[in-house]
Amino acid sequence: MPDGLQQLNEEIVRCRKCPRLVVYREKVAREKRFAFREWAYWGRPVPGFGDPRAKLLILGLAPAAHGANRTGRMFTGDRSGEFLFKAMHRAGFASQPTSVRRDDGLMLKNAYLGATLRCAPPANKPLPSELANCRPYFERELDLLRPRAILALGGIAMRVYLLLLKERGQVRGLGTFPFRHGVWYETGPGMPRLFASYHPSQQNTFTGKLTEPMLAKVFRDIRKFLEKDSSK
Repeated sequence: MPDGLQQLNEEIVRCRKCPRLVVYREKVAREKRFAFREWAYWGRPVPGFGDPRAKLLILGLAPAAHGANRTGRMFTGDRSGEFLFKAMHRAGFASQPTSVRRDDGLMLKNAYLGATLRCAPPANKPLPSELANCRPYFERELDLLRPRAILALGGIAMRVYLLLLKERGQVRGLGTFPFRHGVWYETGPGMPRLFASYHPSQQNTFTGKLTEPMLAKVFRDIRKFLEKDSSK
């Protein structure tokens, strides 16, 4: 991994900016879930993961308390990750369809995983101040990777990205870019194309709000765009 991304990930792992999140992530790591009682929980902020030359940056919400907060890798060890990586594998962005632990051999191809928040939040609901504390990490990730496509998983992730663009003077009103599953936007000349999907949470996948064909189409659209973009 290039020095810039390596340094960023080391800073993320050491972060203790948000007292509420520090207390919660460490409490979960001590008490554990019975099914994972033999695990040594990560219990720290979760760094980015993927191909450092990626043209696709996937922006999630936050680590799951007993998923990435346990395993130390984005979308690893929970049902959301199972759903996401299965779709990524089919689209050629992941070397395998499963993501169980940090040393399971999974590699991403032309894709990198980040998040709006790097610590598991209570009830999976981050505070605005916590999102603000974490956003500089995403900004640096974005500047280091310089992706051609952004996939926002859920409305919060999309809003965080658009707010960043607004503060940089790269877009005006956020109302120009309403969140809907499967939509994509050109935010400006030379800017990454923004794609949106419902988050692959159990709340969405178990109810059928997000299905495998729905997510598969999003990744097909992204791949077609990247292939066309690289041929220019």
